[in-house]
Amino acid sequence: MPWQNNGDGERPNPWGNGQRGGGGRGGGNEPNIDEVIRKGQEKLRGALPGGKGGVFLILLAALVIWMLSGFYRVEPNEQGVVLRFGERTILSDPGLHWHLPYPVETVEVRGVTDEKTTSIGITGSSSRRSGGLGESLMLTQDENIVDVRFNVVWQIKDLGNYLFKLRDPEGTIKAVSESVMREIVGQNQIVPIITTAREQIQQQALEQIIETLDSYESGVRVLRVQIIESEAPEAVKDAFLDVQRAEADQQRSRNEATRYANEVIPRAQGEAERMLQQAEAYRAQTVARAEGEAARFTSVYNEYIAAKDVTRKRMYLETMEHILSGMDKIILDGDAGSGVVPYLPLTELNKSKSDGE
Repeated sequence: MPWQNNGDGERPNPWGNGQRGGGGRGGGNEPNIDEVIRKGQEKLRGALPGGKGGVFLILLAALVIWMLSGFYRVEPNEQGVVLRFGERTILSDPGLHWHLPYPVETVEVRGVTDEKTTSIGITGSSSRRSGGLGESLMLTQDENIVDVRFNVVWQIKDLGNYLFKLRDPEGTIKAVSESVMREIVGQNQIVPIITTAREQIQQQALEQIIETLDSYESGVRVLRVQIIESEAPEAVKDAFLDVQRAEADQQRSRNEATRYANEVIPRAQGEAERMLQQAEAYRAQTVARAEGEAARFTSVYNEYIAAKDVTRKRMYLETMEHILSGMDKIILDGDAGSGVVPYLPLTELNKSKSDGE
């Protein structure tokens, strides 16, 4: 909107109501801002030697700004390292610090508590394969190929060593991890690698990776090794599974045969032991009976030699007693049977014969 004319053909001053070169209109005495600035500059020039006050002010302001640019802050989760013409000088702890400004000194600040992940055979997540086919394919002790994909989780322990001891820290970590895992896989067979030995392999790999990186003074702290997948390569996976199933069937058949043998062999051993014990008992019984018969015969013989007539008569009586003990018999002495008519009971014999039939 244009300034309104005050009647004398001139526009009013937007910085005040005073007249140009004179006092204020209508009795106003407000100062002119341009006049104030001009007078201040003149006073400042008078105070500086040689009349070079503007240049000096600019240089002074530039110096102050340059010095202030040397302040930097290190957060609690970070470390800072000061570089003087590219050479490491100071390792800074968390807090506010100052260094000689650029280009004399510079500072590198990195997070040291943040966990970083280096992947071998995978990128981003376990479901996405990396481009390098040979990166995760490793040779086992039994000359099989296994596909091992794993992550190495680490932190920066010493920022100075991390920046200056290794040309490519992340590449070095990846190369060391892959080399260690290949060595461990080469010392194990494929079946434990993909089944029961994963925890053991992870711990062994962690210890060896830490030892190797510490020998490099890498400034890295390795936290854990995580095997994401360990399986047969995709191209031979079906054939490998067939072999595994065949081996499982073979093992099952062996287990069944072993179980059958464990059942049959003890039973057969027990039966053999029983037969041996029976034979031993029969042998002992037979030997004892024979020894007893021999002792009895010897006793009788000795008695016979001592008294032949008496022994002969006793033997005769014992024999007849044994023979006649089960027979029906009638004994007649010589005197009582002189008047008896001999009688043959044929009917009784026939009756006995019919009863026997």
